Amino acid sequence: MLEFDHLAHPRTIADALLEDGAVIVHPEPDLDLIDQVTRELSGPFAEQGARFQNDFNGHHTLRLSAILALSQASAGLIAHDLVLAICDLVLKRHCETYRIGSSTAIQILPGEKVQELHRDDDLYPIRIEGVEFQLSAMWALDDFTLENGATLVVPGSQDMRPIDAVQPGDIERAVMPKGSVLFYLGSAIHGGGANMSNAPRSGLITTYSLGWLRQEENHYLAIPHKIAAHYPDHVRRLMGYQSHGPYLGVYPDDPDGHWYDS
Repeated sequence: MLEFDHLAHPRTIADALLEDGAVIVHPEPDLDLIDQVTRELSGPFAEQGARFQNDFNGHHTLRLSAILALSQASAGLIAHDLVLAICDLVLKRHCETYRIGSSTAIQILPGEKVQELHRDDDLYPIRIEGVEFQLSAMWALDDFTLENGATLVVPGSQDMRPIDAVQPGDIERAVMPKGSVLFYLGSAIHGGGANMSNAPRSGLITTYSLGWLRQEENHYLAIPHKIAAHYPDHVRRLMGYQSHGPYLGVYPDDPDGHWYDS
């Protein structure tokens, strides 16, 4: 899997992402922001993180959804300039605007097994050749190591090979330090790694979907309006408070897709 530092041009990163299906980027680290997000999510993890446990998500993994309702600081990662630049280059080939599909904090606890390999965009019932419906950005809130459950990725698997045809040698692990970000296409095969360490591993993953698709996570209901209203315009637009062009998702007070607080 190719890796890039903070000096890499977004076009170079996006081209590699489209070619390989996944890349790791090491932006200039803002560890204070990472630590703030971690602090804001610690309480929700303890209170509600186990409610999504099942055979697919794992029985030793904590998950949180609707992250912007839980952590105001998370907007700094979800709407990070580099992330949006990559989304512009990858997604706007097939849409006018894009939105958050889902945003999930994941804490893999010691003893968790390898997650079943999957494609995130399999939630949509159709495919269009040459069109990527979404991409994902996984921020490392802790160091991702071989021992603590670094994400498994199959580079090149956007070729739509059957998941059951993946061989062990096809799989790479997204080992990366805290503050790095793994980008992968919605069509890329991936899964959470097994945590064989004695400490949890946390990450924040946000999918960004084409603006003419229904979002996986309903931000209008999941994030109270009084919370959404406090975010800047570009973050609210990512939540979905915008139209796609002049005809899709419009309403009388906002024919051009601008969301008003009133």
